[in-house]
Amino acid sequence: MSQDRGGIDLDTSLGYLLKEASSALRAAMEEVLRPLGMTITHYSCLELLAQRPGLSNSELARGAFVTRQSMNVLLQALERDGFVSRPAEAPIGKALPARLTDRGRQSLAKATAAVRSVEVRMLSGMTEEEQAGALHILRSMIRSLRDGDA
Repeated sequence: MSQDRGGIDLDTSLGYLLKEASSALRAAMEEVLRPLGMTITHYSCLELLAQRPGLSNSELARGAFVTRQSMNVLLQALERDGFVSRPAEAPIGKALPARLTDRGRQSLAKATAAVRSVEVRMLSGMTEEEQAGALHILRSMIRSLRDGDA
């Protein structure tokens, strides 16, 4: 069948392959996080807070690629379940900076090990040089797309 119809050749489209890789990565991460009672967004939120304590709801939402409303619902559940703590009143403005609790750190440690195993599996067919090249290429693609928004 001819590909000369003006469409995208899915076998050679980098965009399509990136989306397929993203989908496969998401499925693999969901599979290892589910037994821990976590979603990818739950894990992302805890990981962001471990690396950048005190992030606001809006900052967490941007970092986890979800809406502010979705992140607010998640933060309320994480706070209720003892994974994060937030002050009763905003120290500055309206933002209630969140921090991991001991329970949150323990849960994150298990999730990080599980997610790391997925990444190791994903990269197992690549040399260190190929991995470094892939990082460079992906960062360049992101930069180009974001700079195009300016």
